[in-house]
Amino acid sequence: MKLVNRSALSVTPTQAFVDWINLLEATAGEDDLILADVEHESTIYLIPEMDSEAALRSYIDDRYLDILENELQAWEGDERLWPDEVDRALFDRFLQIEHSYLAVDLDDEETLEAAEFADDDDI
Repeated sequence: MKLVNRSALSVTPTQAFVDWINLLEATAGEDDLILADVEHESTIYLIPEMDSEAALRSYIDDRYLDILENELQAWEGDERLWPDEVDRALFDRFLQIEHSYLAVDLDDEETLEAAEFADDDDI
């Protein structure tokens, strides 16, 4: 086990996000996604270690657009189909954020590696 010098954000969709996803593809009501269908679709973002709520809020204020665009991109690659206003209000409406101060790597066999990706790469 290794302590990683990062904090983490767990980002999960809200019902408003699910409603938007359902608007992307017209389906009969019974085929629509429900929140329970995507609750396991959380993304973990490693962030610099945060030692206070104020530091965390400031960091999210600076990076919310990167997170929001990544989450939208995961469901719809065509930005023309995204909501008209991609802003902090949409971030707050579409995403639930949970913060963890510590990140621990439980894999004792593989070395932790990082790969760079371009904004238009699929994750």
